[in-house]
Amino acid sequence: MTAAEKGFLLLSIVKMIVIFTITMVGVALLTLMERKVSAWMQNRHGPNRVGWAGILQPAADGIKNIIKEETLPAEANLGIFMLAPALAFIPALLLGAVIPWAAPLRVNWDAHLPLIGAVSYHGLLSMAMTDLPVGFLFVLAISSLGVYGIALAGWSSNNKYSLLGGLRSSAQMISYEVAMGMSLIPVLLLTGNVTFQQIIQEQQHGLWFVLPLFLSFFLFLVAGFAETNRLPFDLPEAESELIAGYHTEYSAMKFSMFPIAEYTNMATVSAMVVTLFFGGWDIPFITWDQHGSGLATLATALFMFLKVLFFLFFFMWIRWTLPRFRYDQLMALGWKVMLPLALGYIMVTCLAIWGIEHLAGVTGLRIKMLILFGINLVLGYLVFFLLDRGHIMSGSYRASSNLDAGARRARAAA
Repeated sequence: MTAAEKGFLLLSIVKMIVIFTITMVGVALLTLMERKVSAWMQNRHGPNRVGWAGILQPAADGIKNIIKEETLPAEANLGIFMLAPALAFIPALLLGAVIPWAAPLRVNWDAHLPLIGAVSYHGLLSMAMTDLPVGFLFVLAISSLGVYGIALAGWSSNNKYSLLGGLRSSAQMISYEVAMGMSLIPVLLLTGNVTFQQIIQEQQHGLWFVLPLFLSFFLFLVAGFAETNRLPFDLPEAESELIAGYHTEYSAMKFSMFPIAEYTNMATVSAMVVTLFFGGWDIPFITWDQHGSGLATLATALFMFLKVLFFLFFFMWIRWTLPRFRYDQLMALGWKVMLPLALGYIMVTCLAIWGIEHLAGVTGLRIKMLILFGINLVLGYLVFFLLDRGHIMSGSYRASSNLDAGARRARAAA
């Protein structure tokens, strides 16, 4: 093995340790953040006893789960019952490995280390643990594996509530995985590439994709809520009818692995939204963040963290704002609304890009994106104001108004 290969391998191991450590510590702190945000929204105190302002509450919860008694249902399939939490946890942990968390760092390193010998690395070092050429296709493929852990957890528990939760999760994942994949095809049409680094560069040279591809962003975000089983899409663990759904029979650390996987998936979806539609680590209106210096890498990492943190807060904000869907509403939204909308948007985007490039003769990337932004404004008005007509965006209000009107008519007839 050459010195350059050993240097690349060593730096990859360092990135792996850093990313996984930050992920696990961050997931623990997200549990505290969720409780603090819910307390703030409900005008009450959150955790404030363990440590300053409750900062050590995640550590206390972790210790409690480690020393808590493990319960095993007598009629469960013990092998699959023990394996299911890992099947949910491992795919969630893998997804953070392909996200570029900061601008590439220019490294010129030569050293002689004990037991290893000469190591060196020269060039730009990607801040993704592994810079895969398949990009977001890898994330879509691996994220869909998490449903096996949930479905097997529900089936192996030999509990009817758990089984219903696992079945719900399987149907929900299949339904919204299709819409999620379709929502990213316009990104591929606009960039011609699926690698995260290339997608970020296109946004640096043009506009953030949230403007020219707004409907893709909306569809991907809604599908992301469903894929992470977050409210209003948490039907697999609906407490009101399924006790706790697929993890009803779990306790101690096996139970904790399911929330850890959920919060890790939240962070991954947030990072995907930021990377695909909000420029990733890009700092707008400046170019020095692309030069590969250590200061630029730190600044872009901080900017990426703030963007991801905003969408994590958005996940929590929605949880404590919207009620849970009925299951028929959830499935109807996925198959009757989001899938046709995604397919129609792909066709419109194809025609728009072809018309801009071949009929109008526009070749400038930023001008092309500005035209697509105008088209998306029109499409947004058509979708959210004309076609929807309040049935989905304000469905509960419209339904209550119809019921009140029907009651008034019945009283008048009597």
